[in-house]
Amino acid sequence: MPSPKARSSAARSGSAPCAGGNGRYEFISLNRTPPPHLLQRQGSDPTAARLRASESPSRRRGSGSSTSSTGGQQLPEEDCMKLNPSIVGIALSSLLAIDLWLSKRLGVCACEDASWGSMRPLMKLVEISGHGIPWLAGAAYCLYKSDSAAGQEVMLNLLMALVLDLVLVGVMKAVVRRRRPAQNRMDMFATFSVDGYSFPSGHATRAAMCARFLLAHLVLAAPLRVLVLLWATFVGFSRVLLGRHHVTDVAFGFLMGYWQYNLVEMLWLSPAMLQSTIGQLQ
Repeated sequence: MPSPKARSSAARSGSAPCAGGNGRYEFISLNRTPPPHLLQRQGSDPTAARLRASESPSRRRGSGSSTSSTGGQQLPEEDCMKLNPSIVGIALSSLLAIDLWLSKRLGVCACEDASWGSMRPLMKLVEISGHGIPWLAGAAYCLYKSDSAAGQEVMLNLLMALVLDLVLVGVMKAVVRRRRPAQNRMDMFATFSVDGYSFPSGHATRAAMCARFLLAHLVLAAPLRVLVLLWATFVGFSRVLLGRHHVTDVAFGFLMGYWQYNLVEMLWLSPAMLQSTIGQLQ
């Protein structure tokens, strides 16, 4: 039987008495390794018990907090939950979801097996009619064959507008880098490196700009003017039907083409101005 003095010293040292096999009490410290006969009696592994005994509660709490803190720093930003999303972010996400859903539903000519797959050859002809290469070749040919100064002036500025459209759309696509819809088939006519991107639609910008240009500088009868507007609208709508672009790509393309015509009017070139510029360069 231990004395009261031994009990008090054991309590102060943080030890607990334990009865041994011979009826005597043995003192085991919480910070020290238990005796081998106690480990064997409990049926535990000496190495694992020694490791458990060596870990204090404060150390386990510290390691847990450090792990959580380092783990929080290593998580990528997109995996973190945003508890307070902004109204603008919610609106943009909703608009993007609606755009993807509507573009997929309207891509009825994306392949031959689609619901309107039989109309795909006609849609591809409309696609070629709004391509940049036929327009550039036609404007250059008309400029070469034109005999009047007014005709040359109009064709020269149309050629400049087409080149400006290619540059601006190419820069915009390279900056935004939005991928084309998943249902798109890359069988387009005369593609370039930036044509792998979707935003904005180059056909839509070209159709809107050329429609405004022709209506402003060519004397056309009323039926022809309506036909030009229908052609521009059908070119943009065919981009969604073929699965080439999303709806927002075409909508922004129309707005961009409308604005590009204003820029062409600001940069309008006359034959006299062109000749003087060439003379100064020479």
